[in-house]
This record gives sequence, C-alpha cells and structure tokens, in this order.
Amino acid sequence: MERTLIKSLLEPMAYPEPTAEVRLIETHVSFLFLTDRFVYKVKKAVDLGFLDFTTLEKRLYYCHEELRLNRRLCPDTYLGVVELHRTGDQASFRPEGELIDYAVKMRRLPEERMLNRLLERGEASFGMMERLARRVADFHLAARRAPEIDACGTPELLGVNWEDNLRQVEPFIGATISRRDHTLVGEWVRAFLDQRRDLLESRVAQGFIRECDGDLHSGNICLTDTICIFDCIEFNERFRYTDTAADIGFLLMDLEYAGHREFCAPFLATYRVLAADSLPEPLLTFYRANRAFIRGKVMSIRSGQEGVTEAERNSCAGSAARYFNLCRGFILRERLEPSLIVTCGMTGSGKSALSGELALQLGIRRERSDAVRKEMAAQAKVASAPHPPAPPLESEATSASRGTATCNEGIYTPEWDRATYAELALRACEELSAGRPVVIDATFRRRADRDIFRKLAEDLEVPFVVLETSCPVEVIRERLEKRLDDPREISDARWETYPQLASEYEPPAPGESITVDSSLPLADVVERALEGMGLLT
Repeated sequence: MERTLIKSLLEPMAYPEPTAEVRLIETHVSFLFLTDRFVYKVKKAVDLGFLDFTTLEKRLYYCHEELRLNRRLCPDTYLGVVELHRTGDQASFRPEGELIDYAVKMRRLPEERMLNRLLERGEASFGMMERLARRVADFHLAARRAPEIDACGTPELLGVNWEDNLRQVEPFIGATISRRDHTLVGEWVRAFLDQRRDLLESRVAQGFIRECDGDLHSGNICLTDTICIFDCIEFNERFRYTDTAADIGFLLMDLEYAGHREFCAPFLATYRVLAADSLPEPLLTFYRANRAFIRGKVMSIRSGQEGVTEAERNSCAGSAARYFNLCRGFILRERLEPSLIVTCGMTGSGKSALSGELALQLGIRRERSDAVRKEMAAQAKVASAPHPPAPPLESEATSASRGTATCNEGIYTPEWDRATYAELALRACEELSAGRPVVIDATFRRRADRDIFRKLAEDLEVPFVVLETSCPVEVIRERLEKRLDDPREISDARWETYPQLASEYEPPAPGESITVDSSLPLADVVERALEGMGLLT
C-alpha cells in the first residue's frame, strides 16, 4: 500500500464510526489500524514464500479465512470483512470511491489484559495459566481431523517445512543468525526426524495431528472474563495442520523468551491431564525449537522490509537474534549434563548479564547472590532477628554486592556474606540432587567460596564450571554509574566501593576457570562461554 494512503488512514474521518485517534501497527504481513473501539487489518501485497497476498482476490480470500478460523477461539471479536476505498490520494473505509482492498474488522480488545502485557507487569498468575490450559485443551479436543491433516504430521512433510524455513533464513546469515548456528539447527533437525520417526508417526496414529491455531503466543492471548485467542495462521494450511504439541511448544517457548519459565510447568500439568496427552519432552523440545526458529525468521524478515525506521529495524534484528539463540539453546540442552556453574569476577563485569542469558538459553535455574541476600534480610526483618541464621558452611568470603554504605556494613558484613553463600549452596544442592544443572550468579571473589562449591560438585559427582568475566575498569565504571538510573537493578554495588573490592579479589588460578572478555557484545560473551563449556564447537 502506498505510504500516502497509509497516512490518510491515520485520520479519524477515514472510518465509518467516530474515533478520537487512529494508531498504526505494522507487521511483516499486515497493517493494523486501531481506532478507539475497532481494529482494521489490511494484508500487505507480499509473497514471502510461505504466504502469497499479491492479488486482490487472494487477499479477499484470506480475509474470509481469517474471519472463519479465528471465530473458533475468539467468536465475538471478529466482526466481518470490509472494503477499503480510494478517492484521489485519500483512502477510507467509507463506501466512497474506488475499491482497492479489503480488511478484517475486529472489536478492539483491552491491551492491558493481553498476556504479554500481564507478563511484563508481573501480573500473570499460575491460575491464569491453568485457565488458559483448559481453554487450549478444549479447543484441541474439538479441533478438526482429516487424512490431509494427518499427512502434515509425518516426518516427511515436517522435513519439507523445516527445509523451507532453513532456506528462507539463509539471506539473514551473518546478520541475525550465524552460519554455525544455521548449520547446527539444520543438522539437529535432520537427525531428530530420522531418529525420532517412531515418535512422530505415533502422534499421527494417535490422532494428535489436527487443525490447530498455529500462532499461539502471549501477544495473541487476551485474558478477560473469557479467554480470547486471536490471529491464528490463516495463510498456509501446512502451518495450521499440525501436531497439537506444536501449539503447546509455541506457548512454552514464548513464556521462556519472556523470562517467565516458571509458568510452563503449571500450564503443562493442567493441559496434560485435560487433553489426555503425555507430551513427551523430546517432542516439546522439537516444537519449541521450531517455533523459536520461525519467530526468528519472521523478525528477520520484518527487519529488512522497506519503510522500517532504523530503531525498529535494530529492535527487530535484535529480537530475531535472541529467538535464534533460544532455538540453539533448546538444542544445546540435550548436551548439557547436570552441572554446577558459577560466575566469578568483579562487580560490574557482566556476570549477571552472562548468567541470565545462559539461564534463558539453557533453561536452567539461576540463583543471584543479590536477590538471595535481600530475601534473607527481609525474612530476618519480619522475624525481628538481629543477625542472619548461622550458616551451615564456613567461608571467608565477602560478597561482590555492596550497599551504598561502606563495605562491612548493614547486610554486607562477613556474617551476612557467609549466610548468603551458604543459602546459595543449599539451593544449588537442591537442583543438582534433582538431576538439573544450575548457575550461581555471585562474585566468588574469594578462593574459599569457590572451594566450597567445588567440593559440593565433587560430592555430588557433577562437573564444576567457573565462568570468569573480565573487562577494562572504564567499562565497569560506566556500567556501575548507569545502574543508578535503573529502577530494576537489584545490586547495591557502586563505583565508590570498587577499589577496595578490587584490592581483595583473588582470581582463579590458570586452568581453573573459563575466562571471557565481557566488554564484547553479550551474544559474543555467551558464545565464548558455551564454547568453553564444550557445548558449542
């Protein structure tokens, strides 16, 4: 659509009902015009290989398909297909002028109740996940089955879909995905399709290949009194005719991407019971990786389209790279044995950024000394305890995180340090005893602290990995000063306390740690760590 026409559709007079304002949201395949009460969705005249909207007839057909299919899960929202007209260089949804296109008209849903917004604000709950699981399970149980739908769940057709995706991402190698990761994903997929053929064929035989949603993520879910799931895949039957596990994998991947892995288990537990589906973990891994790769592809495409601002281009490219990294992470999880991973380095050297990204990609629990220390302090305050509980483990450690007060004051005394590291050890032991890897985010400035955790790993017979972050002092100072303006930052460390802490630092001996240059971009830092751990070759 011409930009002059798009601009004219931002005027309230272009709509048949009164509206105070109009807002545009542009995706890789659509223009969405949001008025006060409604949304008008116009499909772009594009052919991306996996969809073709290049003719008016095709756009009209898929508008009606979008209406029909989305009324399954959001019946009161999708109102109809309307005409878009043009008079000169002005476009409108009024019945005046030349017919130039069509749009799907929808009621506008409350944005504050979208699941992605609830997750961002920390307002999502386990109860919401259970309600959502019930809604999705009911939908899947009633979803249509047919021989042509079953065919889309076979290893052969899954392979075709994957090869299409891999080929469509090739133009973005070196931009949003590395050649090594592209090759890694392709090799893993082909091996899975070959080695897990029996599993995939059993899903077809058991009737789990159905006409699903195909785009089940938190941005398409509105949690009001009723749950509305909208914007399903209408443009390609192969993407909609799929294993019900693909829908589930998409949502689970999306929850992890948003940093809310804690909601995956309650959703899965409820869905498995209601849908009478065990959803084997290898199958979920396959579809989570698939959906992460597809989202990376979509964001890559959007980053390269015309009319995208530089800021949006960079944002889309960054999102694409993060999705591809998460896809890689799902694959690497199969290589990661239960391990005790600890960070080591000066405050401000990038430990938390590295540990957070590793926890995201590898799907492992992360425990932060800053959070644990303050959690214990809050508990001690409630209990009116003047001192922290006596630690079960001894250490001469001093925590990396210091308050705005001087060292050795408040909750940053040696007693609090010992208690904090002891609690971190207990939590690490809990995860490792359950057969799960864990990453501990703390400075581990003192050799004595590292020795305690090394001994814990030896006792549990698991690998012990020390990730040491190192960067120039100027970078550390800049990072610490930026923290002052970040309300989300939980660390109390400040530049004023850095010199004393640096003078007390006891670095690991040669060969005792994997040292990474944390002044590099985070993606590169993570790759160096994964290489050092032997997960990437």
